[in-house]
Amino acid sequence: MYAVVETGGKQYKVREGDTLTLEKLEADAGSSYAFDRVLALSDEEATVFGSPYIEGASVTATVVGDGKAKKIVVYKFKSKKGYHRKIGHRQPYTRVIVDAIKKA
Repeated sequence: MYAVVETGGKQYKVREGDTLTLEKLEADAGSSYAFDRVLALSDEEATVFGSPYIEGASVTATVVGDGKAKKIVVYKFKSKKGYHRKIGHRQPYTRVIVDAIKKA
């Protein structure tokens, strides 16, 4: 059984036991988090699609912890003008483990 959930402006295909790295969530490590924006559910018999979401369906997950991704370097340069700008960015993320997928 799998579900497609929407969080942080992105869509993820999840199964029970999957570990996901998501956009930063406002949840503490060790707590439970429920995703109620379920776009699709599939099991052995059928696949159900929402319009846009499936009413009553949810995916529960346990928050493992927070972190930051690898640094990316943003370098701006304009030729013949003496303009150089170098900045870095590290995107924050939250890692979760999917516990259960609940149908409507």
